[in-house]
Parts: sequence; C-alpha cells; structure tokens
Amino acid sequence: MADKNREARYLYCIVKCGEERSFNSLEGIGGHSVYTVVFEDLACVVSDSPDMKYDSTRANMMAHETVIERVMIGEGFTVLPIRFGTVTRKGPTSPEDDIRYKLLKSRFKEFHDRHSEMEGKVELGLKVLWRDEKAIFDEIVAENEEIRRFRDSLGGRAPEATHFDRIRLGEMVKAALDAKRDREAKKLLFRIRPITDKVRENKIIMDMLVLNVAFLIDKRREEAFDELVRKLDDELGERIVLKYTGPNPPFNFCEIVVTWEED
Repeated sequence: MADKNREARYLYCIVKCGEERSFNSLEGIGGHSVYTVVFEDLACVVSDSPDMKYDSTRANMMAHETVIERVMIGEGFTVLPIRFGTVTRKGPTSPEDDIRYKLLKSRFKEFHDRHSEMEGKVELGLKVLWRDEKAIFDEIVAENEEIRRFRDSLGGRAPEATHFDRIRLGEMVKAALDAKRDREAKKLLFRIRPITDKVRENKIIMDMLVLNVAFLIDKRREEAFDELVRKLDDELGERIVLKYTGPNPPFNFCEIVVTWEED
C-alpha cells in the first residue's frame, strides 16, 4: 500500500467505503499508486506525495480530476471532490492518522450529510455558443435603430476622423450583445432548469459564448436531459452550437476544503 518513506499524502476525494483498497488501474499525481485511508465507513482516496505545493498546471489538474472521475465512473462510488493541491502536512503523527482523525473523524457527520446530498446525482456541463458571429452582429444592427444609424453615419468618412466614434460603436455593440446573450441564456435555462436539482452559471470568457453552465441532476433524469439537449439542438442549431459534457463528478457543487489544524 503506502510507501512509508514518503512524508505526505495527496488527497483526491471522500467516498463511502469501509475497507482499505488499492486502485491498481489508477495513477495519481506524480505517477504514484492510488488507495484509500479508512475511518469507519468513510474513506479518503489518496496517493503518496512529498510535502509540497502543487502548481496548477494542466497535467496536475488533469491527473487530479482523472482520479476522481475514475473512482466515480469506473468504480461506482459517489464522490466528494477535495480541492486540488490538498496534501497532508509533515508532523508528529502519520499522514494516515491525520487523515483518519483530523479529517474523517472530525468531519464525520458533515461528510455523511454531503454524501447523502450527492448520492445518485451527476454533474452535466453545457456550453452554448453563437454559430455565426457575423449573423449575430447583423441581428443586433437590425434590432437596434440607434446602433444602425450611428454605424451608417460613419460611412464614407476617413478612419482617422472616426477613431473615437468607432470605439463608441464597438462599445454599443458589445452592450447590445451582452443584453442579447442574457435574454437567450434565460430562455435556455427556463427550458432546462425544471429537470435539474441545482444550476451553476460559470463565467463567460468570450463574446461568442452564450452560456457556460453546470447542472446537478438525478441520474434517473439523465436520459430526459439528453433528449432535451437534442431537441434544443434541432430547434436552434442554425443559430447556436451546444457542447454537452458528462456525466462528471460534482466539481461545481461539492468541493471539500481541508485545513490541517495543529494539535
């Protein structure tokens, strides 16, 4: 199991499991084997690690998330994801004892409650993008008389003479695009929200993105969710692109934060 010469353990997730076990097919951060540390009927999924701070590189983040995904999907556990980069601290007690008593025992009821909340649920992700940027711009111009008149007033004038006016036009178009995005996103969420348990809207990071959202949903409704996404694609596919991911661990709805209190 654990390499006792290593000074710490890297933590991935909490599961309901009353026995110590190894996940032989899994490779954790740094290529180390993955196994459980158990207290009563709870277990923390861990791998050996130095006592160090892990950089948020793509490789490290992917390794962290892959272990949690495989424990959920491949092993069939309900998982409570632990925040990326959580490592036990070097001290007078063993890393396993810290995990058992400072984490699992001290937060036993909390973890049971969170497990009950997440049991039978999966996270599904949906990104919605405009299909054609020019078509959306044309719609904005057609819908907004002020923008249309202001744009037309710049026609035939030298670029250097209209520099600040063109900046202003860009700001007007951006504001109209944001308003249009909000309207479209609300319409989509109105259609989807009734079959979900929880919704988390994530940050919009590009103009072409209409909606970036995660849903927590009962597994029994997953087929209905799939069918609704297909229906939306059939109805709206000429204007938007839907990028649908899942099932995933509940990264957006459950993140266990661990702080190691000193005795």
